[in-house]
Amino acid sequence: MGNLTHKAVRAAAGLGIDQILKKVNRGDREAEMVKLLDMMNKYIAGSNLSVDFDSICNVVTDKSTALNQYINRALDEIDPNVLKTTALNFGFEAMINGTMTIRKMREVHQCNIPWLILMDPTSACNLHCTGCWAAEYGNKLNLSYEELASVVRQGRELGVYFYMFTGGEPLVRKKDVIRLCEEFRDCQFLAFTNGTLVDQAFCDEMKQVGNLMLAISLEGDPEVNDLRRGQGVYAKVMHAMGLLKENGLIFGTSICYTSKNCMSVTSPEFVKLMVDKGCRYAMYFHYMPVGNDASVDLLPTPEQRVYLKDRIRQIRKLKDGEGLFTMDFQNDGEFVGGCIAGGRNYFHINANGDAEPCVFIHYSNANIRTHTLLEILKSPLFMAYRDNQPFNENHLRPCPMLENPEILQRMVAETGAKSTDLQSPE
Repeated sequence: MGNLTHKAVRAAAGLGIDQILKKVNRGDREAEMVKLLDMMNKYIAGSNLSVDFDSICNVVTDKSTALNQYINRALDEIDPNVLKTTALNFGFEAMINGTMTIRKMREVHQCNIPWLILMDPTSACNLHCTGCWAAEYGNKLNLSYEELASVVRQGRELGVYFYMFTGGEPLVRKKDVIRLCEEFRDCQFLAFTNGTLVDQAFCDEMKQVGNLMLAISLEGDPEVNDLRRGQGVYAKVMHAMGLLKENGLIFGTSICYTSKNCMSVTSPEFVKLMVDKGCRYAMYFHYMPVGNDASVDLLPTPEQRVYLKDRIRQIRKLKDGEGLFTMDFQNDGEFVGGCIAGGRNYFHINANGDAEPCVFIHYSNANIRTHTLLEILKSPLFMAYRDNQPFNENHLRPCPMLENPEILQRMVAETGAKSTDLQSPE
C-alpha cells in the first residue's frame, strides 16, 4: 500500500466518484474511471491482492462492450448517493480493503475468515411458499438488533464489510435493517426478499442510507411464480421493481432454478424483462431438496446443468453479454475453488442464532449467543470444512450435501455437530 492509508484512499475514492458522477459525456466519465482504477492499483501494490487493472480499464473504456454500457446505464439511472455509497462500501471496503484484511486474518488465526456473512433477522414471513422449509418455522424466532449489530462489529474487526439477510422475510424487520445500515455506514448490506413489502416509504429510507441492496425472489412467468408463492405475488414483485427503479435504487433477482423452470428463467426474453425493469444482477441458485416437502423431481438433470452453466455465463459476458450480472452458486464453483461455505467465503446464522456452514446445511457446533465469531470459525464443524475443502477436484460438483454427501455425513459425525432443523429435528 506504500504511503497510501485506508482513510486517505477512501476519501480520495469518494472525490473520484463525485467527478465521475459530474460527467455527462461518456468519454469524460471513462477518463475519470481510469484515474480511479489507477489509484486503486497503487493502493493494493505490494498487498496479497492481485487484480489485472489494465484489462479492466480496456473493457471499461471500450464503448462496444456490454460492461461499458452496463456502467453507463447505472450512472444514468441510479441515485447518486446510492451509487457513491455502494461503490465505496461494496467496491472499496468489501472488494478491496476487506479482501486484503481477511486474507491476513486467515494467516493470523489459522481458520476460515468469510468475505460475507448471511444472517436471518427473523423466521417470520408474510408468505407461505410451497416447499419452503423456513415457512414451517413460524414467526417465533428472531435475532435482536443488538445480536445482529454484534455480528457486524465483530465481522468488521476481521475485515468483513458485506452482510446479507434472509429468513423468513427480512423486511418484516425493516426498521432494524435500516438501523443497521445507519450504524455501520462503511458496510454494504443486501436483503433477499419476496418484494411484497417494498413501498415508497421504504424506498425513501433506502435512498437515505445508500448502503442497502435487494435481491427479489422470482421463479419465472406469473403462472409459474404464483403457483408456489401465491396468487398475485408476481404482480406485487413487478410493482416493487417499478418503485425501486423509479427511485434509482440497486436491486436484482434471486432465482431458484429447477428441472421445470430452468429454460424460462434464462431465456433472452426473461433476461431482457429483468434489465428493462432495472435489475442489475441475478443470483441463480440450484434447487436444493431440503425440507419435508422437498421433491427430487425438481433437481435439474445433468444435461440441464450443462445448459445452465453455458447460458448463465453468456448472459454476464463483459464484452458481449446481455446487460445483467449473473452469479450461479453451483456452476461457478470452478471460478472460486469449489464450495465457499463453512466460512471459506461465507457462512449462515439462522434466526435462532445457530452458526451453520451453509444456508442449506442445518448443522452447527456453535451459537452467536454463546460464542464469538472467531470461536464459531474455529468450531469443529467449520474447521472440518476448512480441512476438507475443496470436497473434490471437480469444482462443477462442489457441494458437500448435493454432490458429496458421504463427506458431509462424515464431517457431522466426526465433529458432533447437532441438527438445527426445526422442521424435522434429529
